[in-house]
Order: sequence, then structure tokens, then C-alpha cells
Amino acid sequence: MEILSNLALGAETAFQFDAILFCFVGVFVGTFVGALPGIGPLAAISVALPLTFGLQPTVALIMLAGIFYGAQYGGSVTSILLNLPGTASTAVTALDGYPMTKRGRAGLALFINAFASFCGSSFAIVLVIGFAPLIASVALTFNSTEYFSVMVLGLVAASTLSNGSTAKALVMTSLGLLLGLVGMDLNSGTMRFTFGVLELSDGVSLVAVAMGLFGVAEIVSKMTSSGSHAARPRISGISMRAMLPSREEFGRLWAPILRGSVLGSAIGALPGAGPTIASFMAYAAEKKWARDPGKFGQGAVEGVAAPEAANNASVQSAFIPTLSLGIPGDVVMAILLGAMMMHGVVPGPQFISSEPAMFWGLIVSFWIGNVMLLVLNLPLIGIYVKILSVPGRILYPAVIFFICLGSYSVANNVFDIFVTLLFGVLGYVLIWFEYSPAPVLLGFILGPLMEENLRRSLVIAHGDPTVFLERPVSMALLSISLLLIVVPAVRYAIRRSGGSRWRAGTEIQESEAGR
Repeated sequence: MEILSNLALGAETAFQFDAILFCFVGVFVGTFVGALPGIGPLAAISVALPLTFGLQPTVALIMLAGIFYGAQYGGSVTSILLNLPGTASTAVTALDGYPMTKRGRAGLALFINAFASFCGSSFAIVLVIGFAPLIASVALTFNSTEYFSVMVLGLVAASTLSNGSTAKALVMTSLGLLLGLVGMDLNSGTMRFTFGVLELSDGVSLVAVAMGLFGVAEIVSKMTSSGSHAARPRISGISMRAMLPSREEFGRLWAPILRGSVLGSAIGALPGAGPTIASFMAYAAEKKWARDPGKFGQGAVEGVAAPEAANNASVQSAFIPTLSLGIPGDVVMAILLGAMMMHGVVPGPQFISSEPAMFWGLIVSFWIGNVMLLVLNLPLIGIYVKILSVPGRILYPAVIFFICLGSYSVANNVFDIFVTLLFGVLGYVLIWFEYSPAPVLLGFILGPLMEENLRRSLVIAHGDPTVFLERPVSMALLSISLLLIVVPAVRYAIRRSGGSRWRAGTEIQESEAGR
């Protein structure tokens, strides 16, 4: 009964006119941005963040969240129609979605995309309703020591469990932590790392960092890539009748959707995993489960249903640690976490009890937004395909203009535009050298919170650092963090030593053969 009353409270908030309006704006913009290859929800949320300052906090979060999960729908459209993944998490959808398009079954693939995405999101929303309040109630027993340890675990997990080099991710996380130190020390009032620049006394702007690292850097990367002016394939009209599956195909969808929803929900709740890992793991598991693995890559309906259910379930379940613990599951959640703090909302265990209307209104809005996406996604496919025909030389400069405009509008300060462009250059350089800029933002947002809880813990313990090992929960969290760092390093060392022994053995055999 308590859950029903909470959902009624959320419905009262989410069904207000402005909440529904901006939920629609969010999912529409998210689908539009997701359909643009390489842009993704991160750049869209970064650009839209300054536009939410005039909105109520609940309405602002509803719109930003709508952009996030709406981008998963839009990214799948271009994966299926044009073999151009709009987001990294929808790349695996192209493996079977695009072959279906080439066989004249694009309508069916798009229907499976919308249906599986809705089912996966709905499954994860139920988990958020059940687990987020439970986790928050447990976390209320935490003090500053446990908060510091869980933030360390979140940063380490995001660095070591993500794709790419673990060492590079840890370096980027450290850079984000250093950026979080810029500005006035709240305890002593002294300036740190401002280098005499008055505009840095309040720290580096979150919006400028986010829009530079992900908005400007991605656009510049697309403009300078060799394939940016390549011809794009054309798609003919798609009828609604062609979108409906046969009874036999519809029966084959349920099991992959259920398995993908479960797997995606579990992975999405883990810090650093995200929808990309969820979709690829769901596809691999479905291929291994299938009686005929050879049909995958040839237009199998299971190859579209499972990853789509997984990546959308992952997006929704990522809100569990973000809303209940104040720990972002990935970099997009970090942006949303920063948006909450910029609107004066303190995320964490007390958020659900102190802001029940906001929390449950956000949960109900997830369902509203997914219903909107289910209704809008198929009829608007023709519009999104036409958007893809806009030349990059027109589209990309326009996006950069709006990024600079959004950065300026935060504080009406030209300095923020230069900060945005500076971090845009930095982000492009990082991409060039294959350093992911995402951990920078995680460290930048969590850094000040970690410092605050670290200082508070040491003050209470009279400067004794062993306090973090005396409390069982803190010690367990720090031990897990240490294992996440040590285990990959040991594996890498074993592989290196094994390869060295193999090469040495080969050289000995060759020398003996030469004799």
C-alpha cells in the first residue's frame, strides 16, 4: 500500500502540464540527438543543462532524463536503417538490424526496437521502485567514512570496468579530481589553483567542462574525420503494415526480451558498466543460447530484441545508485547528478525521504516518457531519416554555436566560452590519443564530495586514517576498490610474462634449428 501511495504522489507531480510538456521535449530531443551518429546523449544533456535553470528542479530532471533514455531509441533507428550507430550502445543492434533492412524488413526491425526497448525500460523501472528506497534506507546508517569509501569504489569501478585501458582511465579520473580542487577552499577560505584568475574563485564551471569535453570535442572529431563527408545511403518509405511481425516471430521475441531486460538491469546498476556493455553482453548471451547461432548477423529478430531490451533496461536501472546513494553509475548519470546539485537538490540516501514528490514524480515520468517514445518512435522515423541528410558542414558549426551560447548563458560570462573551447581542444586531444574523457567528469563531480567526507572523517577521528579500516562497511568497500585495481594489473603482468617466455622459447628453438 505504501508503494501505491508513493506512486499516486508521483503521478500527481508527473501529470502536471509542465512536467508532461518537458518530458515530451526531452524524449523528442533525445531521439533526435540519438539519431545523429556520434553525438549521443552526453553532448545533448551537456548542451541542454543551462536551458533548465529557469525550470523547477523536478521538471528539469524529467527533461534531462528523457533526453538520456530517448537517445537509446533514436540511436537504434540509424543503426537499423543506415548501419550508423547513433550511440555506442546501439552499435550491436546494427549487426542484425541492418541486414533486416537490406532484406526489405526494416519496418519489422524498427517495431522490434520500439517494443523491446519499452519492455526493457518497464522492467527496470519496477526494479528502481523496489530497490532504490531499500538501498537508501540501508545507506541512512552510513556516516562520512562509508560515504568516502563508496565514492572511491564508484570512481575505481567506473575506471576499471569500462572499456579501454584501465591505466588511462585512472589517469583521467585523477585529472578530474584535480579539476575539482580549483577554487575557494570552503574550510579555510583560501584560493587553490586559480593562478590569479578571479573567474576561477568559484571553481571551473561544470557546464563548460561537460560541453567542451563531450560537445565541442565530438563535433571537432567528426569534422576532421576522413569519413565526415561520405555519401549516406537513402532509405525508401516504410509502411506501418510492414512493421508488424508474424505470430511465429512475435513468439520468438519474448524470451530474448526477458533475458535482455534482466541482464541489462543488473549491469546498469553497477558503476562504470553502462548500456554499451549491457547490449553487447546480451547479444553474446543470446547467440550462445540460440540453437542456431549461425543465423545471427543475418537478420535474426533475437539479435535486435535482446540488445535493445538490455541497453534501455540498463539506462533506467542506472538511476538506482544515482538516486539512492548519490553515486553516478556512469558519466551521463554524473551529469544528471551535477544538474541536481546545481538546482539545489542534494542527492543521496536522504533524497527519497526529503524529496518524495520529486523522486516518485521522476519515476512515474519514466513510464510516461517511454509510452511517448513507443507512440512517437515509429511515425517519426521518416523525419529522423531526413535529418540525416543535412550536410555536416551546416549541422556541426550550428551545434558548436549553440554550445557556446549555452555556456555563456549559465553566468553571462564570456570567460566560460573560452573554458568550453579550451576543454573542447583538450577533449579532442584525448580522443586522438585514445584517452576516454568520461572519467574526467566523474572525478570532477565526485572529487569535492570525497574531499568533504574525507576531511569530516579525519576530524571526527582526530586525524587517525585507520578510521576507514575500523568500520566494517568502509573496509569492505575499500578492499573491493583495491581488488579492482590489483587484479587487472596482475592479469596484465601474467600475460606479459607469458608472452615473453613464449618469445624466448621460440628464439631458442629457432637457434637450435639453425645449428
